[in-house]
This record gives sequence, C-alpha cells and structure tokens, in this order.
Amino acid sequence: MLKITYLSHSGFILDDGANQVVIDPFLSGNPKAQIDYTQIQAKYVVATHAHNDHFGDTLEIIRQNNGTVITVNEFANYLNSIGCNSHAMGIGGAHMFPFGRVKLTIAHHGSSWTNGEYMGNPVGAVITMGGKTIYHAGDTGLFLDMKLIGERDKIDAFLTPIGDNFTMDIDDAVKAAEFVNAEYVIPMHYNTYPLLNQNTDDFAEKIRAIGKKPIVLDVGETFILK
Repeated sequence: MLKITYLSHSGFILDDGANQVVIDPFLSGNPKAQIDYTQIQAKYVVATHAHNDHFGDTLEIIRQNNGTVITVNEFANYLNSIGCNSHAMGIGGAHMFPFGRVKLTIAHHGSSWTNGEYMGNPVGAVITMGGKTIYHAGDTGLFLDMKLIGERDKIDAFLTPIGDNFTMDIDDAVKAAEFVNAEYVIPMHYNTYPLLNQNTDDFAEKIRAIGKKPIVLDVGETFILK
C-alpha cells in the first residue's frame, strides 16, 4: 500500500505507513501550497532538478529532519558542499534505501541553481516502496524512451507534467501515458501560475480514452495505491 499526497505543482509525499518520501517540495512562495515545510517530517527528499519551483524547501526539510536528498551526482555534490546531506546517483542507476528503491531516468529540461550555476542533468524517478512503483517524470518533454521505462518496471502510477510551455502539454502527456502503460495517471506541473493553466477535465477524458485511469488530485488530497 502506498499513499500519494499532492502538495501542488510537482510536489508529492509518498507514505507506505512506515516511511515518508517527498518529491520536489516547492512550498514557500507557491501560491497553491496549503502547508509549509515545518509540517513535513520526511527523512528523504527526491529532487528532480535544481530549479526553485521544484527544489523549493528541500534544504529546510532536510535540516529539520536530519534527512537526505536523493538527486543526480553533480547537484548532490554541490548540496553536500553547502552542508546538505545528499545521496548522489547517475541517470539509469538505482539504489536501495531503507524505504525502497529509487532509479533515476532521463528528463528533457534544464537544471541550474538560483545564480544560474549548472547543476547536472534534470531527472525523473522510478520509486518503489510499499509494494508499489510510481514514475515521477520530473519536468520533461515527451520522449520515446518512456516506453522502455514502462517495460523495465511495472509502473502502477505515472505522475506526469501537463502544463505546457516548460514541459509536455496534455496531448503529449497522454502519449507518454500510453508509453509508460501505468494503470493510474496523475497530472502535475499545471495551474500553479496562469502560464501553466490547463483543463483537467480534458486531460481526464483523454486518459480514459486510452484505457487508463486519471487521478486528478486537489492540493492536499491523497490517493491510495492498494
């Protein structure tokens, strides 16, 4: 069993009843966020890239919980150098953590610190915990290797950006869902700002048309994979 709670934008909390993992916790300065970082007790944060609308409150969460950031090698090395405990990984590599397995995937986007400094490649993440596997695509455009990701691991839930402009739009996300072949498809990275506004009814209708189950979560809402 795995609980997936939507924090808004591309942020989620994964909870298997014994462990919590946070992905891309952008809370401070987020007009849609309903909680602040002090309410998050997770020991691990998966950071898909260094842009502030994804890395967000990671430093504060890690420091208050004596935790660890899981991210791509170059970014992890930088975070370690500023006193933030990090586990470095490479794209295509996997590692077993106390909560489960994380494997990093490619993502077609960019990654830089607030001063513009390069922080390695952006990533997606395939995370297995609580007997379930989710694929958080990170910020990305559509790419054919998503089909391989779905073939290599049986994905239970696919978390996909739909906001357009910086990432895939709805139609590309639907094609990505076909490639990944997960039963459940959860949209993210939309409606945080006017530039990213999308119609989730349209998304849900198109996902159902390919035989998948759309899960459109309100901010703070939880979906349980059983």
